[in-house]
Amino acid sequence: MNLRDYRDSDWPRLCEIHDAARRDELGASGLMDAYLSLEQTADNEGLFDARVVVAEVDGRVLGFAAYSDEELTWLYCDPPAYRQGIGRALLRHAVAACAGDLYTEVLVGNEAALALYRSEGFDVQRTLEGKLAGNEAFAASGYYLKRSGPA
Repeated sequence: MNLRDYRDSDWPRLCEIHDAARRDELGASGLMDAYLSLEQTADNEGLFDARVVVAEVDGRVLGFAAYSDEELTWLYCDPPAYRQGIGRALLRHAVAACAGDLYTEVLVGNEAALALYRSEGFDVQRTLEGKLAGNEAFAASGYYLKRSGPA
């Protein structure tokens, strides 16, 4: 597996990955009616306001993550590649790049993502109630998670 910075030529593949995985995420959270594609949401949700990295296997992009110094904002893997270590590798990459605490949010119902984050040292700080990021017409519940950085 190769982790590298995003290139403009990766855009079609990121859209495919996000759109398929987002359906799984929203389905698990009972929010399928809130689905919007990456093309519809990337700008409003600030995908490129953060550093974007991709995971390649045999030259094919199978996942991506976006993060800042303090927040993991996006983490998606191609559904056929679930449970193959791609999400974990991207998550560990973001953690290693962060100098301090790292925060993220997970929709209530997305148990697979919650289990991944917990297994990598994230703790639920609180449950959030509000509007769904990217499609504010829908109410959503999520977990706000924190992973403490080096002391």
